[in-house]
Amino acid sequence: MAQKPSIPKGTRDFTPTEVAKRNYIISVIKKHFETFGFQPIETPSFENSETLMGKYGDEGDRLIFKILNSGDFLSKVTEDVLREKDSNKLALKISEKALRYDLTVPFARYVVMHQNEIDFPFKRYQVQPVWRADRPQKGRFREFYQCDADVVGSASLWQEVEFIQLYDTVFSDLKINGVTIKLNNRKILSGIAEVIGAKDKLTDFTVALDKLDKIGEEGVKKEMLSKGISEEALEKVQPLFKFSGDNFEKLSKLKQLLEKSEEGKKGIEELEFIISNLNNLGLKTARVDVDVTLARGLNYYTGAIIEVAAPAEVKLGSIGGGGRYDDLTGIFGLKDVSGVGISFGLDRIYLVLEELNLFPETVTKNLDILFINFGEKEAFQSLKTINSLREKGLKVELYPDAAKMQKQMKYANKRSIPFIVMIGEKELENNTFVLKNMVSGEQTTYNFKEIEEVFNQVNNQD
Repeated sequence: MAQKPSIPKGTRDFTPTEVAKRNYIISVIKKHFETFGFQPIETPSFENSETLMGKYGDEGDRLIFKILNSGDFLSKVTEDVLREKDSNKLALKISEKALRYDLTVPFARYVVMHQNEIDFPFKRYQVQPVWRADRPQKGRFREFYQCDADVVGSASLWQEVEFIQLYDTVFSDLKINGVTIKLNNRKILSGIAEVIGAKDKLTDFTVALDKLDKIGEEGVKKEMLSKGISEEALEKVQPLFKFSGDNFEKLSKLKQLLEKSEEGKKGIEELEFIISNLNNLGLKTARVDVDVTLARGLNYYTGAIIEVAAPAEVKLGSIGGGGRYDDLTGIFGLKDVSGVGISFGLDRIYLVLEELNLFPETVTKNLDILFINFGEKEAFQSLKTINSLREKGLKVELYPDAAKMQKQMKYANKRSIPFIVMIGEKELENNTFVLKNMVSGEQTTYNFKEIEEVFNQVNNQD
C-alpha cells in the first residue's frame, strides 16, 4: 500500500485562494516600500553556516536549520568528535550551509560584498521565505515569508520616524486600524542593566525581559535569577513591570531611573526625538507606545527597537518589528555602517485580515469569463474571441472538454465565475455569441464585432 503523503510540521500548502490573498498583502506592502524609496534585492535561500551562526544569540542559533554536506558527510569527522557527542562541534563538521533565519543578516552580507556598487545611504526591500526550527503554533511557522525594508549608511533618526510612518501607511491601506507600534531603545536597556548592577548580564537580562508577555512577571524574574541576576537587582528593576502613563510620562520616569547612566540618557533622547516628531507629523490609524520591557532578543540591535502589535480584538503576537543596528556589517569586516530596518509578518497579517474579514471580495476573483465548449468548431471560434478579450486584460478561459452543459455550469459556479459565454451551432451561423451574467441570470446576445461592449459590461461588475 502506498504511504500516505505528508508535509513537515510548521509548513503549509497554499490553495489558489490563499495564494491570491497572500499576493494581495505582498502587493500592498511592495507598493508602499517603493513609494518610500526602497529598491528590491534578493539573496539565496541558504547561506554559509559561518554567515549565520553567532549572529542571533544562543537561542537564535538553536533555531537555524542546518543543511548536511552532500556525499559521505561523516567521512571527515574524527572518532574523537563522535565520541564527545557534542552536537555543536559535530554540526560544524557535517554542515557547511544553513537555511537563512531572517533577511537582515544576509542583507548585511550582501552590503559588504557589493559595497563598491551601492550608493549610500542604500534603501532596500526584500520579500522572501525564511526558516526557523521553532515549535509550531498559531501564527508561528517553521517556513514563512518576511517582508523587510532597511536603510544602511545613515545614522539619522529621521529613518526611524519614516519607518513608523511606513508601518502606519501599510496597515491603514490594509484597513488594519488600531495597531500599536511599541518603541524602546537598546541604550535604555543597557542603562537599566548598568544602574541595577547587571551590566555584565545584559544579554540574559534582555532575553528574559523580552518574554514578559509570554511567561509573565514571575516567570521573567525566575529566569533572571537562574542566569545569575541578583535579588537586589530585581528589586531595582521592579518599577519596569508597572510602568504607566502616556509616552512622555514614561520617558520622564525613565530619566529618573537612568539619571546616572549616560548611555541610558542617550537612549531616552533618541526616543524623545522620534516620538515628538511623530506627534507633530501625525499618524493615520496607528498608535505609538513606549514599552520599556520590549527587547526583541536579537543581539544586533543597538538603538531603537520597534514591534507592531495587532489590534486588541485579535489575540495574536507581533505582526512586525525591527530596529537600529549601528554596526551589523562590522561582523563581515565593513565597520561603522549604521543601519535600521523593519519587517512585516506576512503570515500573521494574513490571520488578522482573515479574522477581521478585511480581504476585499475582488482579491479571490480568478476568472472573469468562462467560454462553454460545444464542440471543435465552436471551440475554435471561442478561442479567437478569447484572444481579443485577453488582450483587453480580462481573465478568460475555455472549458477544455465538450462535456455536458450541466457539468460545465457546475464548474463555473464552483469557481464563482461571474460570466459565461456560449457559442453554439446557432451562434456560429449568425456570427453572434451569448453573454450570461451568472449572478443576475441575465443573457445578452452580441455580434462578434461588439467585443468592447462585453469588456465594458464585465468591468462594470467589478
